Amino acid sequence: MNTLKHTLNQLVGDALSNVSGLADCDPNVITASKPEFGDYQSNGIMSIAKKVAVNPRQLASDVVEKITADANPLIAKLEVAGPGFINIHLSDTALMQRASEIQNDTRKLIPTTNKVDKIVVDYSSPNLAKEMHVGHLRGTIIGDCLARVLERQGHEIIRQNHVGDWGTQFGMLISYMRELSVSQGDLPTQLADLESFYRAAKERFDADPEFADTARGSVVKLQGGDADHLIVWQQFIDESLKHCQALYDKLNVTLSRKDLKAESFYNKDLEGVVKKLEEASLLSISNGARCVFLPEFTGKDGEPLPVIIQKTDGGYLYATTDLAAVQFRSFDLKAERSLYVVDARQSLHFQQVFAVGREAGFASENISLEHIAYGTMMGSDGRPFKTRSGDTIKLVDLLDEAIRRAHELVSKKNPGLDETTYLEIAEKVGIAAVKYADLSKNRTSDYVFDWSSMLSFEGNTAPYLMYAYARIRSILRKQNSGLEGVQITSLSEVAERNLLLKIMQLAEVTDMVARDCYPNLLCNYLYELAGMFMRFYESCPILKADAQLRDSRLALSALTAATLHQGLDLLGIETLEKM
Repeated sequence: MNTLKHTLNQLVGDALSNVSGLADCDPNVITASKPEFGDYQSNGIMSIAKKVAVNPRQLASDVVEKITADANPLIAKLEVAGPGFINIHLSDTALMQRASEIQNDTRKLIPTTNKVDKIVVDYSSPNLAKEMHVGHLRGTIIGDCLARVLERQGHEIIRQNHVGDWGTQFGMLISYMRELSVSQGDLPTQLADLESFYRAAKERFDADPEFADTARGSVVKLQGGDADHLIVWQQFIDESLKHCQALYDKLNVTLSRKDLKAESFYNKDLEGVVKKLEEASLLSISNGARCVFLPEFTGKDGEPLPVIIQKTDGGYLYATTDLAAVQFRSFDLKAERSLYVVDARQSLHFQQVFAVGREAGFASENISLEHIAYGTMMGSDGRPFKTRSGDTIKLVDLLDEAIRRAHELVSKKNPGLDETTYLEIAEKVGIAAVKYADLSKNRTSDYVFDWSSMLSFEGNTAPYLMYAYARIRSILRKQNSGLEGVQITSLSEVAERNLLLKIMQLAEVTDMVARDCYPNLLCNYLYELAGMFMRFYESCPILKADAQLRDSRLALSALTAATLHQGLDLLGIETLEKM
């Protein structure tokens, strides 16, 4: 089943082509901005009228006449408005028929795509030299939401966690680990706090020139494949990944160890990257380093900006690894899209990598390379969110604090529950609040982290939406008989019709999220849906209505709950039956 918007675009587009004589006309059907303009509007008539040199209102009238003559059951009424808009009013009967089909299989709320793409989603990508901190939150949950949405539509999704595990700092860490394993033996205990371990290694590196020389030598041995160094390196990686996976599980994020494609995975391909750039005559020597200069990238002074491929000491950089990844995703995975969910500060880097990838043939003609940029989480002082002492906040500490605050909130709001129930609710509400506060913001913007607003049961927050869902489930439990086979049979009240139409638009919103990669569009939709249900609940008695109307409204309530559940699941947020 196609979305309403897709169906209307096809319907109006066919009629527009028929009366204008032009093939493949775009009627530009959008959701109506005001109720008096109908349910949808077609705004594409004027541009077509200009092409065929006819009066746009006349062309719009001809389109309306054509559709009316065909008597499509989806359409209740069409109106020509303004200079050539078409206002589209949908049939209540058709809406209820669609609802009936979806109620029998709520997976149809989001239809499966007709064109299945293979899509790589590169997200999270922590540096394994340190524990995950708040700076990793946005990339992790935005990427996970996009992967969920695209997968739900039926696309083949390949999650890629491009973790940093091969940089120069690993020489320092390996050297420090080797010393500790000799003197103290119990390495996993030493790595229990990765941040402290890294800090101790860095202090040793800065204070002891002899140790620093050893560390530099360890980098060379590691990258050269020395077996002893690789064993110690693998111990560190395994322990670090345990920390990451514990956080992914806590966040309800779908990344797992099988999705790992670390920097080290591409190490064997880096010489080939250099060779390919040489063969394409793209490499230049600049201050001893091998670089690519493309004319479209210049600095403020007009000087060309380099893409550094290999340093003077023979070491490779992020760009080299990223070009190898572009090649792997293009020709080994044969992907149609590759999404890089990485913060906005890396925008120039990805513009250059994508451009070099196209120029040198690392990217196939079939792949779309897309940087899904996002802004920074800020504190109330307008600076990147940190502790009062100025330290970076560990992500696990942030999530634990969210759960603690949610526990206090739920305990006050709903006294009398047992402690096990409090803990279950607090865990889900706390994590959901942090995730939703982020996902509900336009990803390209910075946003201010604020505990009080994100844990509020009012406004566009996770607790509000979770409570709305739990409230509907509570209403449904009060109905003694089952709801099997109960259908929506009445849209006599405006609130009923508005709610059902909103439910039908979930698939349109997920289409936009899949195309443009803005999860806040889904958040806004769910908030509006919950608000519409509250207005419906206030104006339309449910359990006290006569039997037939009661059943219809219960069916509408159940469909609302299913829609909220699916929408929140796409955000990676778990619902609760009781709050």
